[in-house]
Amino acid sequence: MKYLIDNFADIMNLTATHVKLALVPLLIGVVIAIPAGALIRRAPLVRKITTAVSSLAYTIPSLALFVIIPPLVGISTIDPLNVIIALALYSTALLLIAVPAALDSVPATVLDAADAVGFSPLRRTLTVDMPLAIPVFLSSLRVIAVTNIAMVSVGALIGSGGLGVLFTQGYQRNYTDEIVAGIIVTLALALLVDRVLFALGRWGTPWVRTAKGAGV
Repeated sequence: MKYLIDNFADIMNLTATHVKLALVPLLIGVVIAIPAGALIRRAPLVRKITTAVSSLAYTIPSLALFVIIPPLVGISTIDPLNVIIALALYSTALLLIAVPAALDSVPATVLDAADAVGFSPLRRTLTVDMPLAIPVFLSSLRVIAVTNIAMVSVGALIGSGGLGVLFTQGYQRNYTDEIVAGIIVTLALALLVDRVLFALGRWGTPWVRTAKGAGV
């Protein structure tokens, strides 16, 4: 704790970098995966292929991606964009599985009712399917967000910055206090992001709170 207090300003700068490297890829993944996942859900064969490819992509070690991506896109290995691209690929891969699964959780009776009153497929997806799928979708999103926060630390091995710097420097200098400080702040950051996403999910689904309050 003494190291954490004495180096608070530097650690906050590393935390800001860590947040950017973890959450920007998550946002990119959400923007890509929500429309793509909604389309994939309507094509069973494409969904099976996408699930297989996404699962395979997620098994690629992050450190290997950090080495492969720079020559492919023409950037430096230590460029933060390297980590953002790699984690965006991971986030998108997982969300392409999560979005159709979340949409599957919407009751068929609700979908039938929306079709009966004349909703177009696009309008039904935007105003019925996705809002009702938020609780299941947020569960996956929270897991992916926390995973990204953990994986950003690996990027410190290639010099991308973030809280992983505390681990690499602490190891190189055999300074346990620095490593412990990195662990504490990383865990606190993961918990904070998880709680923020949980709160946003509750705010965006008032009908769920109402149903629980009524004992439904």
